[in-house]
Amino acid sequence: MDADKQGRASVMLARFENPGALLHAASELHRAGYKKYDCHSPFPIHGLDRAMGLSRSRLGYLVGLFAILGFSGAVLLQWWTHAVDYPTIISGKPYFAYPAYLPVTFALAVLLSAFAAVIGMLVFNGLPRFNHPLFSSDQFRRTTDNAFFIGVESADPLFDIEKTKLLLESLGGSDIEIISERD
Repeated sequence: MDADKQGRASVMLARFENPGALLHAASELHRAGYKKYDCHSPFPIHGLDRAMGLSRSRLGYLVGLFAILGFSGAVLLQWWTHAVDYPTIISGKPYFAYPAYLPVTFALAVLLSAFAAVIGMLVFNGLPRFNHPLFSSDQFRRTTDNAFFIGVESADPLFDIEKTKLLLESLGGSDIEIISERD
């Protein structure tokens, strides 16, 4: 985020009356060219991602890749140990008796994909972030109860205090405030 005169990040926060107004405002902000803003609601709003211009998450591809790596690694390890490195005939089975490998193969695929999901989610979301300017806003605490907010970050290339405030007001935003990060 860009910083104010004291070197602190800031966000312009606007409250909206209902989910429809929030959805409309998000769409108009995206249409105006804003990139660094976020919408806050006490419940999921269908179509909000599309209105904000967000693309599909890459997390599913990462999880799928790690599941395939876990599956392949487990099969390769078991094949190598049983058929190449130490070939032993057990109960008349062939060296590569793949049905016996399924439990370990499945477990390793699930384990690696679960690690990829958790670590990927943290990385893609920029977490952990222990402080954000919005945390110091008293009105923002109402988000989990019954309020709908849009926060435009000062790091956005189009951010201008007056123009952004006028745009948010024209879209139905009220209780507009600029929140700077506390020291």
